[in-house]
Amino acid sequence: MSIIRKWNSLSLIVRILIGLVIGAVLGFVAPGLTWLGVLGELFVGALKAIAPILVFVLVASSLANSKGGNMGKFRTVIVLYLFSTLCAAIVSVFTSFAFPVKIPLTGLDAVDAAAAPQGMSEVVMNLLKSIIANPVAALANANYIGILFWAVVFGVALKLAAPATKDMMQDLANGVSAVVRWVIACAPLGIMGLVFSAVSSSGAEIFVTYGRLVALLVGTMLFVALVINPLIVGVMLRHNPYPLVFRCLRQSGVTAFFTRSSAANIPVNMELCKELGLDEDLYSVSIPLGSTINMDGAAVTITIFSLAAAFTTGVPVTLPMAIFLSIVATFSACGTSGVAGGSLMLVPLGCSLFGISNDIAMQLVGVGFIISVIQDSLETALNSSGDVLFTATAEFREWKKQGKKLPL
Repeated sequence: MSIIRKWNSLSLIVRILIGLVIGAVLGFVAPGLTWLGVLGELFVGALKAIAPILVFVLVASSLANSKGGNMGKFRTVIVLYLFSTLCAAIVSVFTSFAFPVKIPLTGLDAVDAAAAPQGMSEVVMNLLKSIIANPVAALANANYIGILFWAVVFGVALKLAAPATKDMMQDLANGVSAVVRWVIACAPLGIMGLVFSAVSSSGAEIFVTYGRLVALLVGTMLFVALVINPLIVGVMLRHNPYPLVFRCLRQSGVTAFFTRSSAANIPVNMELCKELGLDEDLYSVSIPLGSTINMDGAAVTITIFSLAAAFTTGVPVTLPMAIFLSIVATFSACGTSGVAGGSLMLVPLGCSLFGISNDIAMQLVGVGFIISVIQDSLETALNSSGDVLFTATAEFREWKKQGKKLPL
């Protein structure tokens, strides 16, 4: 019992790091312990199962019980989400031109091309269809755009409900949040299983064949996380952004890195927002929204893979064309799903701007899935930590106007 008490006395981040180290070591020295990987699958499965219900209940309850007054902060959050995604795409253009990568495409297994959208109009139509999906189907299929739409509709409608009904919605939100906290408490075991699976199956060989592409993706995403986003926050707050940036990366980015799903990381982000003292009426809506439209990492992936395809096939690319690609990548990224590998299926859309065939584009998608243990993990960490970062920035900006001290 004393061991359990000591374990529980450690912070969640420390416990996660312990699980990470144990999982990595076992992945190298005992790759045959495949049952450990089940722990990771169960953990991510539980988060993904409860996340859609959490989003719906929290957003609907928040809107039903809201007192108003958050519209200015909410607009700021949306602008920050979109602007940072655009900046990430533009940075990807310059890093791709500075360090051009050509990818060996022979010997890859075929990837289902039918799963990829064939143009921007199809992306828009898919978004519109997702929004008006059956609400029960949206919950069952983790269609977060549809979940957000119906949660807003029900939340606004319930503003006219009796106080007892609103209290019931709040109690339901508190109950679901408690369940989520129980699941998050299992994160060290879950992440141990996830790391074990990644290390035992991939090892270090992905760094050899596609090392330059991995290095470009990692370098660009780290530059966005450690330079671009802090610059945006610093300009907005007129304050040193790094304490907030590092806290978001540490408490949100670490778990997102291993779950590889912005949607599954929503509960972690909610808890961090609560610790920062943010307004629940704001973050209960902005965090689920961010998991859908705040896609810095996805914009990086789409842009770099599309330009790599152009360099590989010898298609000439001008800087204006590349900048246009970054704009397309920004809006396309907002439509990526909240599941692992969602952004890769939009790479053919970026390739189509350069006249690159769908067959070649889908081979690039195949490469993406090979290196996804790194690419998708970093992408999700950048996306999800940014949800909290920009929500907090919008809130703290209002605090500064009111003369309040920032908790940084």
